[in-house]
Amino acid sequence: MTEDLHIMPPEAPLAMPAQDFSAGFRDAQVPEGQRPSAGFWRALAFSPAMAATLGLLWVMSDWFGAEGINLIEAILLSLISFNFFWISFTVCTVLLGMVSLSRQEQPKREGRPQPLRVALLMPVYNEVPWNVLGNARTMLEDLQARGGQHYYAMFILSDTRDPEIAAQEQASIEALRTTLAPGLELYYRRREENTDRKVGNIADWVSRWGADWDAMLVLDADSLMTGRAILRLTDSLARDSGAGLIQSYPQLIGAQSVFARMQQFANGVYGIAFAEGLARWCGQEGNYWGHNAIIRTKAFANCAGLPKLLSLNGQETLIMSHDFVEAGLMRRAGWGVRFLPRIRGSYEETPPTLIDHALRDRRWCQGNLQHLKLLGSAGFRAVSRFHMFHGAVGYLMSPLWFALLVMWALIGQGEDASVLHYFSPDNPLFPQWPEMSETRHVLIILVMYAMLLAPKVLGVLALPLSGVRYADFGGGSKFLTSFLAEVILSILYAPILMVQQMIAVFRTALGLQKGWSPQARDGGSYSLQTLVLCHMLETISGIALSVGILSGLVSIWLAPIAVSLALAIPLSALSGVSAGTARRMVGMKEDFHEPAITRSARRHRNELKRLIEGKTVMTPAE
Repeated sequence: MTEDLHIMPPEAPLAMPAQDFSAGFRDAQVPEGQRPSAGFWRALAFSPAMAATLGLLWVMSDWFGAEGINLIEAILLSLISFNFFWISFTVCTVLLGMVSLSRQEQPKREGRPQPLRVALLMPVYNEVPWNVLGNARTMLEDLQARGGQHYYAMFILSDTRDPEIAAQEQASIEALRTTLAPGLELYYRRREENTDRKVGNIADWVSRWGADWDAMLVLDADSLMTGRAILRLTDSLARDSGAGLIQSYPQLIGAQSVFARMQQFANGVYGIAFAEGLARWCGQEGNYWGHNAIIRTKAFANCAGLPKLLSLNGQETLIMSHDFVEAGLMRRAGWGVRFLPRIRGSYEETPPTLIDHALRDRRWCQGNLQHLKLLGSAGFRAVSRFHMFHGAVGYLMSPLWFALLVMWALIGQGEDASVLHYFSPDNPLFPQWPEMSETRHVLIILVMYAMLLAPKVLGVLALPLSGVRYADFGGGSKFLTSFLAEVILSILYAPILMVQQMIAVFRTALGLQKGWSPQARDGGSYSLQTLVLCHMLETISGIALSVGILSGLVSIWLAPIAVSLALAIPLSALSGVSAGTARRMVGMKEDFHEPAITRSARRHRNELKRLIEGKTVMTPAE
């Protein structure tokens, strides 16, 4: 193999010291001035959720409290209340989003922002080079077509280890640079060692070239953004001197399989109102998702250098889910961290199958659970701590749900049917579980199921408020069909995902989750052996629940969960089905109105791929 290719501008070093979690920090560069508070919106999000949870706890305590509340009953009440709060909080966030979208706010007249030099950073690790560079070319050309006063350059920051992929990567870079229109800047650097993974990759660029750039727009290898979205993010940062980071709302694209299309439909329909509500109650204390966000370079260097964490055995470990922590550090230093969901044209891809999604979740689980160690760090704002806690709870809720499911099943439908009672007839811990055939109890169960469905229904109702029409999905009837298909599929997949997340939590807790392998972008079909090994626990649990229901020992209310778990293997196989079947099951507006940016990206990807394979010649941009 020939010597590695490096095409970079002259170095402009910028110090990036590691932060101290034991001491607070205020960046002297943060401009003085009062910043708008989100206290009112925050109260609207948290207070109703807390009130609803306390109300449920009071009602259920009354049921259980006739003869006193014993240990198992207290555990049950705690699990139900904890889970119900997060469900209620999601509903409240969506409702806030609906209120926010309905407000006809007049845009502020603002002067021309100061021009910024912006580096578009695309870290890559063993990615398909023509896909990455096809997206890069598309974004650069779209920015050039838009014009404007800001200056942009694209940096491909490679940590690729595979020699064959590295050779293709470098050949693709050389080929693409010969065809870029004048004025478009594309740089490339491949590190000899991928020290500290993506964290180290970005830190290496900041410390060696960051001083020459006012801002950096961090992308993922599958990111795609329109020139208009990038310009709007840049203008927002330029106009807000106190903003250190502004996160866009990445919407999913490119879904072909049943599972991916389900995810993309949910993201594009239900996610809009939720994102709007999230932006409202976050205010200046938003979060960072690691990509499709613009960051003030010097602020990031001053405030967000990550130290290593000490593990239980005394070894230093890398902070895996770095983005939440970096956002918290920037906010700790005084910089605003904002979320602007109304900036459209920010895209990313999603895992194509259930197994690919579960594998990605295992990595995220490992990183998010690390955040629990940082909750007591000095100087973090309360909302930043909440973001980190919420990210960890998203995974911890799965074993809690599973524990609740197991306890409900073991308790059975009464004392005579209880497995716990069979083990010890005189067991003083046996709970006096309410008779679920009573009307009031049935209503409570229906309310809990309805709360799980409410964010989806509210998201559908809020869609016209965001400017999206049901007709964009091919007409009202096709939209309704897709909505019902997504709801049914999500109900079927939710228990399986619960078990997979529980497995991820235990793998992390036991130290079995090693490393941080790259995401599988293309996915594919899996063998029957792989499906069986991956979903053995779900299948056994589902069969056991089904037998219990059929024999009258377990409540019929657990039937949807039992069916899903028992059918985990065929449902997982269905998740990867693509082409016509997936399109008929879940339709999306992109099937009828594909964004121009994705058509351009696909054309550039295919052209570069054919060139590298020696089948054609690339055409220079006009």
